[in-house]
Amino acid sequence: MHYLVSFGRFWYDFIVGDEWRLAVGVIVILCLTALIEYAGIPAWWFLILAVSGLLYYAVGRAAK
Repeated sequence: MHYLVSFGRFWYDFIVGDEWRLAVGVIVILCLTALIEYAGIPAWWFLILAVSGLLYYAVGRAAK
């Protein structure tokens, strides 16, 4: 059981890290991109804009 807990903690720290908001943002961006693509609209433009906005948010928080 100890190995399973350690494995879970590793992946949590690897994916979420120090900023859980960024991890949630990536998941939301991927879900919205999939929905836009499912609707038949090319979603490459949304992905670029959303990731750029998330990067702007992350740099702004780090600069404070």
